[in-house]
Amino acid sequence: MNARSARANYRGRRRLESPRSRYLTILTTALVASAVVALSTAAALPEPHTDGLSMEESGNYDDISTRSGDRASRSDGHAGTANQPAPDVWILPLRSYTVTSFFGERWGRLHPGVDLGAAEGTPFTAVAAGRVTLCRWNGGYGNNVMIDHGGGVVTVYGHASKLLCHEGEQVHAGDKIALVGNTGHSFGSHLHFEVRKSGKPIEPLAFMREHGVDIQHHSEAIYS
Repeated sequence: MNARSARANYRGRRRLESPRSRYLTILTTALVASAVVALSTAAALPEPHTDGLSMEESGNYDDISTRSGDRASRSDGHAGTANQPAPDVWILPLRSYTVTSFFGERWGRLHPGVDLGAAEGTPFTAVAAGRVTLCRWNGGYGNNVMIDHGGGVVTVYGHASKLLCHEGEQVHAGDKIALVGNTGHSFGSHLHFEVRKSGKPIEPLAFMREHGVDIQHHSEAIYS
């Protein structure tokens, strides 16, 4: 073989690439292409929105534990609000009755409540939540229930035929506390209902209207 043939044969061998060389070439090309795509995508994305706040003011959003803690705090606060007691509820002591006597002077003395005529044995209920402070015979009131609602407000229920609660019991609006009767100084079956504020009787119809309950209107609506 002469020198010219030997050089041509050598150049041919250099042009034949090994499988390893081809693999490296393909890998390098792929990496370059990926880098170009990533840079293009990053350039197209908008800046993070912080409403003009610095990173310190807007918070470190890379701290996942901090964000989780914030969510937990918000959740705990929401749960606490959901578990708060419901607002005070006031209702009628009876569903069906006739107003037979009002608050005011009667026979030369104060009649400190309103009388609601109903059949003997009709159940009546607490008008609001509170603690039963008296549930027994009480002179002219006959079988008598008193409930302390807090804030100096006490409701009084007189002349019951039967008592259904006991002293110290915590009751809710609508709980049955006794049955209508004619005990004590009473003329006919009825419920004597009083409201006392700081120990003194107050006009019960106006007080109950202030709490969303119209005792007189309800009675008139039934029998009109």
